[in-house]
Amino acid sequence: MLSKEKLQRISELAKKDTLTVDEKEEQQALRKEYLETFRSGMRNHIEGLKFVDPEGTDVTPEKLKQIQKEKGLHGR
Repeated sequence: MLSKEKLQRISELAKKDTLTVDEKEEQQALRKEYLETFRSGMRNHIEGLKFVDPEGTDVTPEKLKQIQKEKGLHGR
């Protein structure tokens, strides 16, 4: 997760009408870091999911089960 300071800086730069070259570079770097952090967190969340149908049967896709097995998730 990005620090509170970095998130505030992203907001500050987004609100400005014009940015200097340095500010544009900073904005791009912060956005890149934000997206990498978001994607990583989302991937970890999804990889931890287990899908169960109404009858209680595990219907997690095999590809996801393999990833979970490799990472040692769900006791497999």
